[in-house]
Amino acid sequence: MIAIKSLHEIEKMKVAGRIAGAALREAGRAVRPGITTAELDAIVRSCIEAQGATPTFLGYGGFPASACVSVNEQVIHGIPSRKTVLCEGDLVKIDVGACKDGYNGDCAATFGVGKISDEARRLIRVTRECFFEAMKVARPGYRISDMSSAIQTYAEAAGYGVVRKYVGHGVGAKLHEDPEVPNYRTAGKGPRLTPGMTLAVEPMINAGTPEVLTLKDGWCVVTADGKLSAHYENSILITNGDPFILTDNGEGTIIAEEMCE
Repeated sequence: MIAIKSLHEIEKMKVAGRIAGAALREAGRAVRPGITTAELDAIVRSCIEAQGATPTFLGYGGFPASACVSVNEQVIHGIPSRKTVLCEGDLVKIDVGACKDGYNGDCAATFGVGKISDEARRLIRVTRECFFEAMKVARPGYRISDMSSAIQTYAEAAGYGVVRKYVGHGVGAKLHEDPEVPNYRTAGKGPRLTPGMTLAVEPMINAGTPEVLTLKDGWCVVTADGKLSAHYENSILITNGDPFILTDNGEGTIIAEEMCE
């Protein structure tokens, strides 16, 4: 069942979204050669808790950290560690969730560590642009499938693989709500977009095959061919006009300030 949020709920989600976005931004600013993924996780937790919120991921399904921090061929769900030290040229994906007053914000971005290759820079750029391609059709009258198709079309035109095993999702009082938001075309059209829907839209784009594997820790997902992967995510609100980005993380502008009437 898809939850259509009231204006009161939307206000709560705006607060949670801003906190998640701020935590992601602070962690991104700290990315540099020599820092550990555990240190990035500590920054995320400190930023969220300083705002009176709770890191959504901490303990979620048994996850042991406040942020998912995934490096290079790791797609999502990387477990932060003191042993994982970022090196010049790495790509690091930071995925953050914050819960405030019972509502969640969920966002992610991919950051280059020091000087990165042109290939890596292009992958980050195209992945982020996939999200904004989806935003062009994130309006009433369109369907989830229109966003999915926009992401897949853009990514594959650039020669990249679109992860199938993991998808975006509704977000609100729960981190994962209906509906699923695939990054690829499916057989059905999917639900029609309606003002008050809140969705976590998150392209996961691989430099090679779309196939992925889960490591023995039961969490970290990696590309099957060992090639790079990038991830970009925001929680959005469907309004009566353009979508509103609830977790604007400083990398992109909010598309429109119009809220549901």
